[in-house]
Amino acid sequence: MNPFENRIQALSGPATDALPVAPDNITDLPHVAIGLYVETGGTVNVVTVTGEARSIGVADFSILPLGVRRVNATGTTASGIHALVLA
Repeated sequence: MNPFENRIQALSGPATDALPVAPDNITDLPHVAIGLYVETGGTVNVVTVTGEARSIGVADFSILPLGVRRVNATGTTASGIHALVLA
């Protein structure tokens, strides 16, 4: 049985997929993320869903509940970043 089969997707979660992120200064994510999961902490330099540039420090194994359209390479030191999406 698939509990997601007849469920309406909601921004409050849960995400339906986690896509690996390759930080890039130009290219947006293929799907706007409803959050990020970060394996190795550091700084994550993002462009939010509203178009604002933000630099956020995160710890190892963090979930950042923020709408993100791009993770910039410049300024991002965190690694193992995954976009939590509604695909």
